[in-house]
Amino acid sequence: MNESKAIEPAVEALLLMATEATASITLAEALQVPVEVVDQACSSLADFYTETGRGFELRHVGGGWRLWTRPEHADLIGTWVLSGQHARLSQAALETLAVIAYLQPIARSRVSAVRGVNVDGVVRTLLARGLVEEAGQDERGQAAVLRTTDLFLERMGLESLTELPELAPHLPDATDLEEELGRVAAASRPSDQTDQSQTDEPQTDQSAPEDPR
Repeated sequence: MNESKAIEPAVEALLLMATEATASITLAEALQVPVEVVDQACSSLADFYTETGRGFELRHVGGGWRLWTRPEHADLIGTWVLSGQHARLSQAALETLAVIAYLQPIARSRVSAVRGVNVDGVVRTLLARGLVEEAGQDERGQAAVLRTTDLFLERMGLESLTELPELAPHLPDATDLEEELGRVAAASRPSDQTDQSQTDEPQTDQSAPEDPR
């Protein structure tokens, strides 16, 4: 078995976890192989997916490789995503949405730091439902930042983010949460801006919207 064939399973695993196009050199560094070997493996996988009629394909776009669903399944996927919007948001989604609402604009890695878990899957759900959106990059231009949308305000019944409910000191672990939010906000915002995260936090029954319909 040649080297490019041997790394195909590992390449697939990395691409399944990626949330954006991944450059060949990034994959090569992760696998500790030459870039040419990665390109050969990706090209071979792309051909295999097409020849076997998979519902997804591997494209080289934006300077990197990424898995995409095939265009012929667009209507099916669109219907499925919209039907999922009738389901209630999970507790994890509600907590993630609250963090974004109070600390926006905030990088996904910062949200993960606050919650203590990887939030990629939850953020994808919130993006799909139109409750959050990407809003450019952070000050160092290294990571995309997230913010809530007008739909979020609509579902919350708010005119603006200034109407978000105040912190409730009596909430369980409120002090710990305030401290963590403050640390993250200080790291993600210019020092001359007021940290709203230390003065605002949703009540238990208002921390995030109910099922967006």
